[in-house]
Amino acid sequence: GAPTISIFLKPPGVIPPGGSTTICCICQRSYGSFVLYKDSLRLRTLGQSGSRAEFSISNATYNDRGIYSCHYLEGGTVLARSDELQVLVEELRLPRPELSVLPGHEVAVGADVMLRCTSTHPSTVCYPYLEGQIRAQLFSREQGDYNLSHVQKGDSGRYSCQCYTINASREWSAVSNTLDLVVR
Repeated sequence: GAPTISIFLKPPGVIPPGGSTTICCICQRSYGSFVLYKDSLRLRTLGQSGSRAEFSISNATYNDRGIYSCHYLEGGTVLARSDELQVLVEELRLPRPELSVLPGHEVAVGADVMLRCTSTHPSTVCYPYLEGQIRAQLFSREQGDYNLSHVQKGDSGRYSCQCYTINASREWSAVSNTLDLVVR
């Protein structure tokens, strides 16, 4: 079948001006080439190692904001397009939240896990991030608890969280500490 590409930020999160991140594109096929698009315009062909290609953003500016996607080509033919990845560059004015995991870092398959993102700032919405995933999911509003029911091996990985204020001048926090969840 046709290959699929995943695209994600490493590390995930909103980037402060002057900060850095890497856009990663992964395809199960490795003998073609990856092209990175930004806001529907071809940005560049990416150098790659095997099935993975990376594009580093260092000393980020507001110009780096945008919607990025990756195309995978073989012989000049586009065989796959990734989902769109939104990159945000914003001043991080709020304090860094604290991420904890209950009942603990190591759990058995099928267990229920709660990720708790604790912000000292009132009236914030927090996102958990799982490194390697494009989608951030919203924590329930102003609560900061995110439940993973009946975890599977695929829920293992490196988590962090980030919060923003629920007001017109959306202000962002720094990214929390990271936690590694191991599902055995």
